[in-house]
Parts: sequence; C-alpha cells; structure tokens
Amino acid sequence: MLDHQLSLVLPAHNEAENIEAVVERAREILPKVTRAFEIIVVNDGSRDETGAIIDRLAQTYPNVRAVHHEVNRGYGAALTSGFQAASGQSVMFMDSDRQFDIADISALLPYVPYYEIVAGYRIQRRDPFYRKLYGKMFGLSVWLVFGLRMRDIDCAFKIFRTDLLKGIALTSPGALINTELLLRARQRGASIVQVGVHHYPRPAGESSGGSPRVVFRAVGETVRLWWRLRSEPTDGPDAPATASPRGPLGKIAAVLAALLAVVVIRTVFRQRR
Repeated sequence: MLDHQLSLVLPAHNEAENIEAVVERAREILPKVTRAFEIIVVNDGSRDETGAIIDRLAQTYPNVRAVHHEVNRGYGAALTSGFQAASGQSVMFMDSDRQFDIADISALLPYVPYYEIVAGYRIQRRDPFYRKLYGKMFGLSVWLVFGLRMRDIDCAFKIFRTDLLKGIALTSPGALINTELLLRARQRGASIVQVGVHHYPRPAGESSGGSPRVVFRAVGETVRLWWRLRSEPTDGPDAPATASPRGPLGKIAAVLAALLAVVVIRTVFRQRR
C-alpha cells in the first residue's frame, strides 16, 4: 500500500457516458492501495453533461474535485490544469473513457518508491487499426526527432513524483503532452520504469484522439516543441538530442509525411466501413 496521498487526474471531454463509472471505480479501488487519495476531474469544455456530472460527484464526495475549462483547450491543457490542482505526494493520470481499469495501479505501485516516473504501456492495445498505426508511427517520430524511445509513449496510465512534476513547465496544449513531459523529465535526470497494463475497448462515447484535426495539431505541436527545446539551454548529458546535426528538418519532414499518411489511411478506412 502506498504510504502517502495519491492525486488521480482524470481529463474528460464529452465523457458523460463514462465519467461517473470511472470515478466510482476509482473510489472503490484507491482506498485499498493508498493511505489517502483525491480524484481531480478536469472537464475540458465538454458539450454534453460531463460538467454537471462531475459537479454532482464533487458535491457528493469530499475527495472528488471538479476543474472546468469553459472551452475545449486540449488534452495537454486538461492534464496541466489537473497537475496544478494536485496536492498529493504522487500524481497519477488516466483517461476517462473506461479503456483502463484503475485496479491495474497495483502493478505500478511497487515501483513508486524507487522511480520518479512509473509509466504504463498497453500490453495489447484495444483500438481500431488506424489508431494503432498512428500510435506506432507517432512513437517512431518521437524517437527520430527527439531521441526518446518508449514502449508506449502516449499510454494514459502513469504515476509521477509530485516534486518532479511541479518543477516542469509544460507548454504543449494537446496530444504532445506526454512527449514533452517525458523529455523534460529526462533533462532533469529523472528515473523511469515501464510496466505493462491492460487495455479495453471503449464501451461508450466516441474518441477524438485519432481525428484528422488532432493529428494535424499534433504535427504542429511536434515542430514547435522541437524548436523550443532546440533553443533552450541543455542540462547535462541526458538532455534530448533535439538539434541533431544530421538533418533534423529532414527528420521532421519525414514525420509530417508519415502522420499525413495516417490521416489518409484513417479516412479511407472509415469510408469503407
């Protein structure tokens, strides 16, 4: 059992069909695995009843807190707001779409005393083909552009030591938040371990994570993050190789082409369904 308070951050955008079940499951499991906990649900400009549901849950349960964005600011912005609101010594985040089971936290907790970041990876990803393809190509692009290699960089099941997290100034408002967070943690010499977790089909609602709008936004964020990190001073030998002399702009061009290809494949896939 974790001997300190855990803050669970749940970003939610149009998750009215899922969010209550996710919070109730967390309230069932967390008392069994940690001494104290809080659940922070960030409503990222939802157009459905997500905001009203989390307000009701926050009024019902003292350890549930609601954070609201008036407009949709993006996945990264939702996580950042949740991190800023967290008061526990460890911070975990998980998606609110019921594709993860909070009970899998038991696989991560034994590593928390020894590592600053415990990163889950999906043992078997239960998503449509185009999302799996996008994930693989995105992971490859992060390795080529930033020199960061993870088994599942965007897996939304991670635990961080709060003092590390609070010391990182995050700037990515969208899907690149995991990449930026791990890169900046590596700059600080943070210790990371990767642990397998289960993944499940989405039972309700619709994901926007693989939409062309999100993909194009991720492409733009990749370029901007590369430029920011290239312009910043580096701190020691573990800093990311963001300014490779072997044609970094060529790498970015290849990444852009790959991501655009995924958008085309996704469009064709949906048209044939």
